[in-house]
Amino acid sequence: MSGSQTRHVALITGSTSGIGLGIARALAASGRDIMLSGFGEAAAIDALRHEIETEHGVRCLYRFADLADPLACRALVAETESRLGRLDILVNNAGIQHVDSVPDFPIEKWDHVIAVNLSAVFHCSAAALPGMIARDFGRIVNIASAHGLVASVNKSAYVAAKHGVVGLTKVMALENAQRPLTVNAVCPGWVLTPLVQRQIEARAEAGGLSVEAATAQLLGEKQPAGRFVTPEQLGAFVVFLCSEAAATLTGAALPVDGGWTAQ
Repeated sequence: MSGSQTRHVALITGSTSGIGLGIARALAASGRDIMLSGFGEAAAIDALRHEIETEHGVRCLYRFADLADPLACRALVAETESRLGRLDILVNNAGIQHVDSVPDFPIEKWDHVIAVNLSAVFHCSAAALPGMIARDFGRIVNIASAHGLVASVNKSAYVAAKHGVVGLTKVMALENAQRPLTVNAVCPGWVLTPLVQRQIEARAEAGGLSVEAATAQLLGEKQPAGRFVTPEQLGAFVVFLCSEAAATLTGAALPVDGGWTAQ
């Protein structure tokens, strides 16, 4: 592909930091125009947007959306199509976390986690699919989690949502199996994102540990490799899923987890 009129366009939710930013950078490096969406200071986001455009020679725009709001999810997709002309690749990455036992889990926290981590995947995908079908090409990549395949205590909403993302991925893949349109779920293990860093710091404080000791403890409990998955690795994997080489890879839940779910 060459030229902005034919270049594929990718929307990545939760893409101003962490996994989403790693994926956005990788897709930009592969020649896709980018719509960023996520939290952050306006000046920092504008600098990031300019950096991606300058480094990779692509268009990179930004729009904030409250992904807990179904209409905002759909408006985000509509604005991407309006401002960038099309939407070929949707990466549903945004996620939030709350940790509590089931009896103590606040109702509003449950609803918010399910809305952002699961319902937003449905609403963004439902809005993106008609254009993909009309253009006879599409890639939807849902960033689930190792917790979409296995469970951990005190993460009922997150685990339920991520299991739901894996199931939704399979349904959308089957509905579009006859088309050049794939839908897959990537299931990362521990990635050192701001979300995970907060969990490490909470663990350190609760256990009277150093951050380094809490990090080693976290990895040792779940991830046999003993090291974090990186946003760059996940970005490269998503680029592969968007390539012609992955044209018949659909409906899969793909662990990138240092052996977590092999146990």
